[in-house]
Amino acid sequence: MGLEPNSSSGLFTSLFIFLITSPSFGNHSSTDGLFPFAPKHVVIINQVNPEETLIVHCTNKKIDLGVKDLPYGASFDFRFHVNLRKTTTYTCSFEWPRNKQTFDIFRADRDDNIHSEPGVCRECIWHIFYSNPCRVNRDGGYPICFDWDAYSLENI
Repeated sequence: MGLEPNSSSGLFTSLFIFLITSPSFGNHSSTDGLFPFAPKHVVIINQVNPEETLIVHCTNKKIDLGVKDLPYGASFDFRFHVNLRKTTTYTCSFEWPRNKQTFDIFRADRDDNIHSEPGVCRECIWHIFYSNPCRVNRDGGYPICFDWDAYSLENI
């Protein structure tokens, strides 16, 4: 009687090899948010105007996070995992008096990609200003600001 290959261990070995050779695995620690399947934490902070409430509504293809009213300086946060295909996107609309803007607050190709300009974030902290949204690092450094999405409605 010969030994029969164990399909479970073969599958495990294949998955392990895939994970350690994946470009997003690299030589980074999981605290950098680069470990495959690392949880993401998005924080949105109202910096629009001290006298105005920011109305935030975030969704992805499957989840509607609801409408949130954020007074100046207040925050809203949510957590999730990037999907296996790394196509996870959360889009938020931001409304305040006479304005409505839209922005992809998390895009895997931008926020979970070591080759993108802002790089990988495990904790993606966004300050929402009248002029634009800016991603900041918890550890300091310069914020990275983005234009509002091209299909945003300004001055409604």
